[in-house]
Amino acid sequence: MSEKPNLFQIWWLAIRPRTLPAAASGVAMGSALAWHDGSFQLLPALAALFVALLLQIGSNVANDVFDFERGADTEGRLGPVRVTQAGLLTPAQVKRGMFFIFALAVLLGLYLAALRGWTVIWLGAAAILAAVAYTGGPFPLGYHGLGDVFVFIFFGLAAVAGTYFVQVGSVSFAAWWMAVPVGLIVTAILVVNNLRDLESDHKAGKRTLAVRLGAQGAKTEYVLLMGAAYLLVPVFVMMNIIPIGGMLAWLSLPVAVRTLRTVFTQQGHPLNAALAGTGQTAFLFSLFFWLGLLF
Repeated sequence: MSEKPNLFQIWWLAIRPRTLPAAASGVAMGSALAWHDGSFQLLPALAALFVALLLQIGSNVANDVFDFERGADTEGRLGPVRVTQAGLLTPAQVKRGMFFIFALAVLLGLYLAALRGWTVIWLGAAAILAAVAYTGGPFPLGYHGLGDVFVFIFFGLAAVAGTYFVQVGSVSFAAWWMAVPVGLIVTAILVVNNLRDLESDHKAGKRTLAVRLGAQGAKTEYVLLMGAAYLLVPVFVMMNIIPIGGMLAWLSLPVAVRTLRTVFTQQGHPLNAALAGTGQTAFLFSLFFWLGLLF
């Protein structure tokens, strides 16, 4: 940077806006299924959306400071600027921001809990704990190769089923099943992130699944996740779990294929575009699915 950014620009860097479409994808899928079942409710859907976005932002901010404190973020990292490592904010400032973000999520969560009870509170508490524990705490999940599993659970299963639940009061068979492809695509975002940072993570002792599998193994994991997500849709149609209109989710496939090419032909900084492209794929997958149910 030629000059130091202002405070707004610094926090904009910290929240990593390119990751936010992924957080919205689970909410869009859950809301689409609630609409299809005649139970869509705008205010709970919006609250669920903002909670999901805040949890993603809080996780990003937590990763920023905890990766720095563990020595995983250095000047040689290939990803977007990390504000703590770059000296734009102190660790204490970032942690205060993290607590504020999670506090906002809790406030919105209390509204949803007033509608649906203690289930929402336990789910929200677990999501916040997982967001912090990904890189923080005595057993950081991301440093032990468990990040992929927890991303699938919270940004896939919990996001879709939770969004459906706060609108309907129960979780349908279809909501559970359609949470799977969403979770697979969102997990693929983490795979790209870890593939890009493979060397620096290895040096820092961060044993992500990409570090354990190696570059080729991580690319294979990416293909399997993305391929399974798309192949499950026609399977669910044939099983009468979802209507045939759900096949419109495949309209997001060109973005997925373009991103896949980047993953297999590029390394280093260009993988940032693949990371953003996978996030866009996740959101478009859910959005086109919803459009398929509408039309």
